[in-house]
Amino acid sequence: MGLTRLTRKKAIAALLALVVIVILGIGIYIVFQPQPENSPPPQSDGNWSPTFRQDLARTGYSTSAGPLTNQTLWIYATQMTIEYPSPAVVDGVAYFGSNDGRLYAVNASTGFKIWSYQTGNRVESSCTVAGSVVYFGSDDGNVYALEAATGDKMWSFTTGGDVYSAPAVVDGVVYVGSNDDNVYAINAATGSRIWSFATSNSVWSSPSVVNGVIYVNSHDTAYALNAETGKEIWSFFALGPIFSSSAVVSGKVYFASSNTVYALDAASGEQLWNYTTGGRVESSPAVADNVVFVSSDDHNVYALDAANGDKIWNYTTGNEIDGSPTVANGVVYVGSKDNNVYALSASTGSEIWRYTTGDQVESTPSIANGILYIGSNDGKVYAFGSIGSP
Repeated sequence: MGLTRLTRKKAIAALLALVVIVILGIGIYIVFQPQPENSPPPQSDGNWSPTFRQDLARTGYSTSAGPLTNQTLWIYATQMTIEYPSPAVVDGVAYFGSNDGRLYAVNASTGFKIWSYQTGNRVESSCTVAGSVVYFGSDDGNVYALEAATGDKMWSFTTGGDVYSAPAVVDGVVYVGSNDDNVYAINAATGSRIWSFATSNSVWSSPSVVNGVIYVNSHDTAYALNAETGKEIWSFFALGPIFSSSAVVSGKVYFASSNTVYALDAASGEQLWNYTTGGRVESSPAVADNVVFVSSDDHNVYALDAANGDKIWNYTTGNEIDGSPTVANGVVYVGSKDNNVYALSASTGSEIWRYTTGDQVESTPSIANGILYIGSNDGKVYAFGSIGSP
C-alpha cells in the first residue's frame, strides 16, 4: 500500500512538472512572436515613445516616469539646428531629424550614432516608428519610409509642399499632412497613395487617429475625417494660424489656433469651451489627469481644467515657447526660447529643475524608459536621466 501511494505521488509530481513546462513554453512563444510589419507599437508602454506626442491620440502623456534632476545622460551634436523634431524612441534607439537634412538613429542609452540618412532638405517633421520601419517627412516635399535597423530607404512619396507633419501609422496606412494643403493616406508597405483630402490651407499639424477617425488641422480649420475613405465628418473654422496638432482624449478634441485654446466634441465638432492666452500658441496641448497643458508665445506654460477651460496655474519662462509640453508622472517638461528645458510640477506649476542649452529650444520633449529626449537650436539632442532609470 505504501509503495502504491509513493508511486501515485511521483506520478502527480511528474504531471504537474509537465504542465508547468507547457505553460512556460506557451508564454515564451507568445513573448517572442515578432510584431507584424507596419503595426504601431503598444501606445501604453512607457519604455517606448514611438511617435510625436507619445501616442496616436497625440496626448503628450507618457506612462514612464521622467527625470527628477537635470543630469544629462548624453548629448549628440548634428551639423545644424534642431528646431521642431521630437525624437522617437523604440527598442533602445532614438530617431530624430535635423536641419542638416538628415534623419539620425542613435543608441538611446549612450548617444552613439547607428546610422543617418540624407534627404533633399531640412527634416522638421518628427518621425514615427511602426513595426521595423521609420516614417517621416522632409522639407524636400517627400514622405520617407526607412528600415529602422539600417536606415535603408524602402520608399518615398512626393507631395507638393514641405512636410512638417509627423506621420500616423495605423493598420498598414500612413496618414500625413503637407503644405500643399492636402492630407494623404499612403500604403505603409509600398508608398502608393490610397486617398488624399484637400483642406482649406497648408497642413503643419500631425494627424491624430482614434477609433477610425483622423483629427487633423489645416492652417485655419480643424477636421475630422473617416480614416478608411478620407471623407469629411466635420470641420471647425478657427481663423488661424493653426500650428497645433489635436490631442483627443475622452471624447474631446483639444488644439490651439492663434492665441486661443479650443475644446471640441470629438463626434460633432461642436465647441465646448475656449481659453485665450496672452500670445500666439504654436504648441500642441498635452492632456493628463483632466488637465490641459499648453505653452504660448507670451512666455507662459498654462494648466487648464479639461472640463471647462478654467486656468489652474501658469508658469512664466524667459522667452517665447513654441514647443509643446510633455507630461510624465506628475511633471510637465517643456523647452523655451530662453535656451532652457524646464521640469514643472503638474499640480502647482512650481519649478523642479531647469537646464540651459546652447540656444533656443523649440523642440518637444519625448520620454521613454525614464529618460527625456529633446533637441535644441544649438544642433544638439539632449538625453536627461540615467541608465537604469525607472
